[in-house]
Amino acid sequence: MSKEDSIEQWGYRKLVLFLSSNGGLGYAPIAPGTFGTLAGIPAFYYLANFSWPLQLLTLLAILFLSFWVSDVAGKFYGEADDGRIVIDELIGYLITTAFLPFSWPAAILGFIWFRIFDIAKPPPANWFDRELKNGIGVTLDDVMAGIYAAILLRICLLLFF
Repeated sequence: MSKEDSIEQWGYRKLVLFLSSNGGLGYAPIAPGTFGTLAGIPAFYYLANFSWPLQLLTLLAILFLSFWVSDVAGKFYGEADDGRIVIDELIGYLITTAFLPFSWPAAILGFIWFRIFDIAKPPPANWFDRELKNGIGVTLDDVMAGIYAAILLRICLLLFF
């Protein structure tokens, strides 16, 4: 391997690990998934200003980025769902808050509901987590948690806000 190849490989690895850890939040010494989800709050703030088609395209781009980055990072770490990989929490949270106007009640309740469902992993999230040991499985359990959290978030917002 030439020096240029090793530098390129080093840069690729750094980029993948930076993206998969939501800019380093996944390296938190405790509760990296919770810290990783925090990246979703400013992302929700900015996405809420997008038109719904642009929001949808952005969510799809982040979803497919998460599939790829989670898979490659899992290979680098030697574990498909390494705790430092938290880009899946970002897409899960953004699904929770998708197409809502930004408000602090929505941001905080969405965060709480998403973390509850991400930790509990009700079916089929637990199947994705258990059976698909790749970037798709790592991401899809959080997508399911995001869908469940989105439903409860909208019910709470209707009832209480």
